[in-house]
Formats: sequence, C-alpha cells, structure tokens
Amino acid sequence: MEQGERPWGKYIVLDENNGYKIKRITVNPRQRLSLQKHHHRSEHWIVVSGTAKVTRDDAEEIINVNESTFIPTGIKHRLENPGIIPLVIIEVQSGEYLGEDDIVRFHDDYERSDK
Repeated sequence: MEQGERPWGKYIVLDENNGYKIKRITVNPRQRLSLQKHHHRSEHWIVVSGTAKVTRDDAEEIINVNESTFIPTGIKHRLENPGIIPLVIIEVQSGEYLGEDDIVRFHDDYERSDK
C-alpha cells in the first residue's frame, strides 16, 4: 500500500482503482495542510477521529466525527487540525487523474514548492 510521511502527519492509500482513490489521512495536533487546489480531482472528507477545520475558498467550517464535506475540483481548500488529539479522516478522491503531483499550492506552512 502506498503511504507517506508529511510535515503535518501521514497518509496511507486504502484502495484505488480507475477514477477513485481512498486514503486515511492523519493530521497531527495544531498542524495543517497547504492551501491548495486540484485540476483533475474532487475530494470527499469524512472525519473519523478528532475535529477538522476546513477552508473552502473564503469560507471556513468545523467538521466533527461522523460528519463530512465535499471539495469540488478547482476549489482552493485546506484541512487543519485545531485540536489537541490527532485528526483522522477518510478521503475519497474521484476524477480522471489522481496523482500526488496534481497539487497547486497557494500557501504552505512548511515552505514546500510545486517544483
């Protein structure tokens, strides 16, 4: 199974096939992913542990356990863990291309670039 360590936490791919990929993403307390968008995929996020702060364009919302949200293709978004316990979500990606390089970053706390 594909997995990766990131400055904000980690992910593991649980399943993938043509047109979809399912990941378990763990975001460490007080950490957040980059503000980003994707050209080729949309994402559904389901919170299974902790609390998520979700930014979608200029709106922010809190998503709790057993709640979910949808990120359409091309929308700027960010996932953040404002809490003190790890945030665990299940992410369902769908689209024509699901590679890790389909990320356009607008702001990143860890100064990663798209190069």
